[in-house]
Amino acid sequence: MEENTIKKDEKESRKEKAHFRSKMKKILWSIVIVAILAGVTYISTRPPKPRPGSEFTILGQEHINIDAEHIAYNSNPPTSGPHYVKPAEWGVYQEELPDEQLIHNLEHGGIWISYKPGDEEVKSKLEALGKRFPRSVVVTPRALNDSPITLASWGRLEKLDVYNEDQIKNFIRRNTNKSPEPLAGF
Repeated sequence: MEENTIKKDEKESRKEKAHFRSKMKKILWSIVIVAILAGVTYISTRPPKPRPGSEFTILGQEHINIDAEHIAYNSNPPTSGPHYVKPAEWGVYQEELPDEQLIHNLEHGGIWISYKPGDEEVKSKLEALGKRFPRSVVVTPRALNDSPITLASWGRLEKLDVYNEDQIKNFIRRNTNKSPEPLAGF
């Protein structure tokens, strides 16, 4: 009889241990699920990190004929608005291109780097940097700039007084393809 009681107690003990392990697994899985949900909620509800550059109101994306009259732009250089049907080829230019043509590049997700003519060292550095982004950047001189270097993307503008490669690359990385027709490549 005592042997039956011992076996019965051992059986009960095994059942209790199995029940305890099962309960602990459920608790651990519940903790894992709650942690995952909390992480997803945190990531999806935190505000996005602001992109570099000042934001400008989008003036539309109307295609116009070359030399057609259009509304005044709201930034210098412009970051959106009426523009020519054909964008410029990506790359580095020695001459100015029409704002209306380059806005189309911005609409396609590209970056326009313009500089005031005169500083050959800055020009050389910008040209070399522009060549490292052959499918998403246009580099041009622009006499109408009100700063030595201006970085433009769709609806965003950053003006630099001095060449800062890290700042320029950050602008390119964070603003490329943030546009209505994101077609630029890296």
